[in-house]
Amino acid sequence: MARPRKIDDEALLSAAASAISRYGPAFTLADVAAEARVAAGTLVHRFGSRHGLLAALLAAATASVSRRMTAAADSRDTALPVARSVLVDQYAPLDDRLTAANNLAQLGADLADSDLRERLASMHAAVREGLCTLLERAAARGELPGAPPPGVAARILAAAADGTALHWSARPAGSLRERLTADIDAILAGWQGKEDR
Repeated sequence: MARPRKIDDEALLSAAASAISRYGPAFTLADVAAEARVAAGTLVHRFGSRHGLLAALLAAATASVSRRMTAAADSRDTALPVARSVLVDQYAPLDDRLTAANNLAQLGADLADSDLRERLASMHAAVREGLCTLLERAAARGELPGAPPPGVAARILAAAADGTALHWSARPAGSLRERLTADIDAILAGWQGKEDR
């Protein structure tokens, strides 16, 4: 009979995210193991390698984004505040200068790996698809008279959020959450035809 697991994969992936936030791409399996309070062999047994751990982390992030987007699309709340909230909330863990810098450094390393780059693309596609659903609902209600088609609008909002996070990381003034909210609101106000933008 197999021994029960003392720590689940979710806890290990959370420890990996913490290690990346602390060390960036220089993190090691030993760093993750220390964060999770397990032996490094546990990580090797579960994920095979550092690359396997990163792949699992991206798969979990994509599944989480998909769940959040599905919940947002199913929400009866007004679509535009939900879309803004989803975009802002996805960057909430990075609202610290060092954490943001380390995660962006890891992103650069991930983009250099073709497998991890594809996994990142899947995660970003889930964000855009969810946004598209929300923006279609808003457009159908006449809330976005000045917006491009929902698919294009979703791509623009996602790119704006990504770009804002990058720019804020290089020059963090105020909070990332506040900056994202202001930038997304400015775009939405323009699409809504609001004069006080």
